[in-house]
Amino acid sequence: MEEKELMLDDSMFEPLDSSEKNNEFIAVESKTYLQDAWRRFKKNKLALFGLIFLILITLAAIIIPMVSPFTYDGQDLANRNALPNMVHLMGTDKLGRDIMVRVMYGARISLTIGFVAAFLNLIIGVIYGGISGFVGGKVDMIMMRIVDCIYAIPSMLYVILIMMIFGSNMFSVLLGISISSWVGMARQVRSQIQTLKQQEFSMAAFVIGASKTRILFKHLIINCMGPIIVSATLMVPNAIFTESFLSFIGIGISAPQASWGTLASEARGLVQSYPVQIIWPVAAICLTMLSLNFIGDGFGEALDPKKR
Repeated sequence: MEEKELMLDDSMFEPLDSSEKNNEFIAVESKTYLQDAWRRFKKNKLALFGLIFLILITLAAIIIPMVSPFTYDGQDLANRNALPNMVHLMGTDKLGRDIMVRVMYGARISLTIGFVAAFLNLIIGVIYGGISGFVGGKVDMIMMRIVDCIYAIPSMLYVILIMMIFGSNMFSVLLGISISSWVGMARQVRSQIQTLKQQEFSMAAFVIGASKTRILFKHLIINCMGPIIVSATLMVPNAIFTESFLSFIGIGISAPQASWGTLASEARGLVQSYPVQIIWPVAAICLTMLSLNFIGDGFGEALDPKKR
């Protein structure tokens, strides 16, 4: 068989000019995971509205009590039960106190309890559920039985018992809400970790010598942060509602502090003669919880990798 020698000419390997190089170039903007999630979050109009409202109510709760000439406990008995006017934009209560300042001051307490309780539940639930799902075996069984025991007792009973011991204050409400609310997060994280630890990337990290702590926190928990963040977002309105309900029935935040539930409880006796007084705290509770639920739904869609 004859072998034909292929003679290569140098002209065959001349470099391309810039126009030929870019003939098949597709310009795509490089985005990180968070940037892509924020882009999809902005497309959800209800979630964006909820975020804007939450920012505005938070800023109002900080600024209005500071700049207002009225204080949340300042009384003006000569101007009791006043309707909304240019001086008192939301009117006054039965003791002549400015309702707008009291609603904004109540926002400080209600929002603080909601966000702090959600943060504590997030930390406890993620660590507890992560360890339980990653270690497995007898450790997982014992840890989950503890969760079952805590979950079997109504959460409201924990709150009432804590408040009977420590009194009606913000610390008692936070402790009572946080002592049992984290169990749902722990169960969710445990389920996610048990699924992810069987994936190839987790086994590869173990093979190359990564420590168990690094695998758990740097690989597994990071990859299930989407559902975790959504659940944490939905914990905030639950905590706010629990605090408002306790204050409304008289066992929550006590005077001189004023949360939204306390304001609604005080206005309940005047609902027939001065119904406008109960509208403001109830509207603040409803709009805030609605906004937080919109934000949670928006995060759920934005962080879902299947919808990228």
